[in-house]
Amino acid sequence: MRRALTLAALGLCALAGCSSTTTGRASPSEQAGRPASSAPNSPAAEEVPGPGVPKVPSPLDATRLKQNPCESLTSAQITDLLGDNPRVKPEPHGAGGPGCGWFAQAQVAVVFPDINNLGLTSFYRAKDRIYRFFLALAPVDGYPAVAYGEDDNRASRGECDIAVGISDRETVVVSIRQSPAHQGEKDPCDSARDVAQKVLGNLRGGH
Repeated sequence: MRRALTLAALGLCALAGCSSTTTGRASPSEQAGRPASSAPNSPAAEEVPGPGVPKVPSPLDATRLKQNPCESLTSAQITDLLGDNPRVKPEPHGAGGPGCGWFAQAQVAVVFPDINNLGLTSFYRAKDRIYRFFLALAPVDGYPAVAYGEDDNRASRGECDIAVGISDRETVVVSIRQSPAHQGEKDPCDSARDVAQKVLGNLRGGH
């Protein structure tokens, strides 16, 4: 029971921007925001993408889903991912940006970071300095993506946070935690990519 409560608290903090969690793991919203603390005062004036950061070929307009972040995934998609009746936690004014979390034995969160407008450049700048775990992933439907975190929690916790560039200045963050019964069956970052692919499809075509 305590473990389940800890996981639930972790998931809620992921969208609430908590400064810490009972597990000691920084939340996705907090992590997405950290590069901003070292960003220049006027990021809008900066050229993006920065050195070594892949360019987004076909920008997507995320306005609709930012206004209604729990529509990032359809009911059918959530049922397919988590089963029936997962707990839903909307955070339209989350500390790291508008987002939504869905919690069952496994957990999924989608956040649209609004800390700055440097897109994936913020995440690349935090590589090694803040994110000891940083892995460039194969593009998701043509959109550049990275997995990141203070630590690599894939094997130990079945967790992965990924950021996908939807324009040179915007990203969508997908965070997942696998259920204990299925940890080790699939790389959590592959699972996060699968979720991101669904979100991008919904961004492009609506529901």
